[in-house]
Amino acid sequence: MSRLAIILFGPPAAGKGTQARMVGEAFHFPVISTGDILREAVRNQTSLGNEARRYMDSGALVPDSLVDAIVKERLQREDCARGFILDGYPRTVNQAAFIETAFKEGDLEIRVVGIDVADEVLIRRIAGRLSCPKDGKVFNAAAVPGKGGAVCDVCGTPLVSRADDSAEVMQQRLEVYHRQTQPLIDYYIGRGCYSAVDGDRPINEVHESIMKAVDANSGNPCRRNG
Repeated sequence: MSRLAIILFGPPAAGKGTQARMVGEAFHFPVISTGDILREAVRNQTSLGNEARRYMDSGALVPDSLVDAIVKERLQREDCARGFILDGYPRTVNQAAFIETAFKEGDLEIRVVGIDVADEVLIRRIAGRLSCPKDGKVFNAAAVPGKGGAVCDVCGTPLVSRADDSAEVMQQRLEVYHRQTQPLIDYYIGRGCYSAVDGDRPINEVHESIMKAVDANSGNPCRRNG
């Protein structure tokens, strides 16, 4: 029986992290975030983690080949035996192709879902966002932010607007996202396993659409190149 890989794409503020957690809970799959597994490898001082730390400590980007190796190692664990959710990976077409090399032919079924939200909507969302500087929890300033006003409802820390949540910075982040992600979307469209959902709706409705998109592609894995 092949394992299921669900790959979620979505621009900043589209709610991809929230949806990844919800889909993971629905399938009882782990959510694999490249940032999380890099930090875990470094913290556990694995051989790959120690190599990655040298790049991170110097402020350099961790090479794709090393990220690939760390991802492959993580996907071989027992909790990924039935399937997994990928958040933040792949970021390049080469990484997309690499995922399949980590498994025997026929052992992996890939389904890719993109969360579509118009740039102007995302910019409005990010401009109205407050966050807790202590635990990172995010609130919408348009609503009452937290149970006690403009403080975190977990720890009581006053909420702040992050410098990188400005409209100008958000526009730059979106331009980078579209430039980097479009080749991946085209790649998966060409392989017959990409679906897009409207992300400008309530969270539960977006979740239902993602689940339907995954189910609609059941038994229709990505076509292999060549």
